[in-house]
Amino acid sequence: MRILVTGKNGQLARELQKRKPAGIDLIALDRNDLDITDSDQVMQAVNKYQPDTLINAAAYTAVDKAESEREQAFATNATGPENLAKACREMGARLIHISTDFVFDGQSSTPYQPQDSMCPLGIYGESKAAGEVAVQSVLPQAIILRTAWVYSAHGANFSNTMLRLMRERNQLGVVADQIGTPTSTQTLAETIFTLMGKPDLCGIYHCTDAGTASWYDFAVAIYEEAKELGLLAEAKNVEIRPINTSDYPTPAARPAYSVLDKSKLVNDLNLEPQHWRRVLRKVLQEKTAS
Repeated sequence: MRILVTGKNGQLARELQKRKPAGIDLIALDRNDLDITDSDQVMQAVNKYQPDTLINAAAYTAVDKAESEREQAFATNATGPENLAKACREMGARLIHISTDFVFDGQSSTPYQPQDSMCPLGIYGESKAAGEVAVQSVLPQAIILRTAWVYSAHGANFSNTMLRLMRERNQLGVVADQIGTPTSTQTLAETIFTLMGKPDLCGIYHCTDAGTASWYDFAVAIYEEAKELGLLAEAKNVEIRPINTSDYPTPAARPAYSVLDKSKLVNDLNLEPQHWRRVLRKVLQEKTAS
């Protein structure tokens, strides 16, 4: 089986390359190799590599910058996926497109279902929602995999930012009134490879680790696990204070509640999701080994 992965240098693509099962030929391309906003380039790449499955892990993810860079966000997050879907349709390839909890407005008090109406708060969410609509209209048999609060042992993410700040400072204020689920790229990669073994599945799925947390909860857990694993000096003490979203204004609004209901994925793949705290420990243990 041959897989083509976009967004080569991103967190998820790196994890997919690292966890590739035996018997899979995985080709990862970065923006220099393939500009997904260029329909001709996309068709040429799919023609050249003839993938059985294309995983779109490329995205414009600068949530705040998107408010002033609408054209760039929509080019990568909407036009790009549409180009990939058209090429996959032409070549008979399967498409797994990665999306986000930001397609929802966060006004729910119960976990969002895959079929719930999208109502994004900002340009980033709007562009990702538009990408979903484009993919489904061009290639109804595609899989759209929504996830949230993604982090890994490497790259730019909340976990690594917190570790850096905890080494530099003695006090941190972290937002406590936004609720979601931290999700490791380990979980995402394993889920994607499992989905690839189910060729009859299509439509929208939600994938996160189990449980819920605020960003404050996540930060406290990072601190406690990092101390125990020796990623922070034993004598280093950091006070982590809960703050409100209003105390930390940003150009783009964030959903206050973006927990995703995973039951469809769990049932169709016969999964047993692990709690985010347990997965966090595994990710941080990976850092100790690197």
